[in-house]
Amino acid sequence: MLVVTRYRVPADEWVSFHEQARGAVRVLTERPGCRAATVGRNVDEPELWTLTTEWATVGDYRRALSNAQVKQYAVPLMYRAVDEPTAYEALTTWNPADGVQEHVSDLGL
Repeated sequence: MLVVTRYRVPADEWVSFHEQARGAVRVLTERPGCRAATVGRNVDEPELWTLTTEWATVGDYRRALSNAQVKQYAVPLMYRAVDEPTAYEALTTWNPADGVQEHVSDLGL
């Protein structure tokens, strides 16, 4: 499962936002089921940032959000988030160890 959250961050707040985002990555990656996390900034529109995480299951992600440290470090970022859906199910994936894999949709598609 992928969680892609986008943020609009004014240029004068980039340093503090990046610091907050690093803290969020630290606590999120300590939670069971977190497989990866990335903080990035758009190369064409640098005020647009993203925090992308990969989770083993939807339940792992939801349980992580209820953790006290996650609430302390990750929830404050939500105030800057672009208001849009963030959770995506992975349907086709690739990694060097397993190659291309197809996954069954939870929605039956």
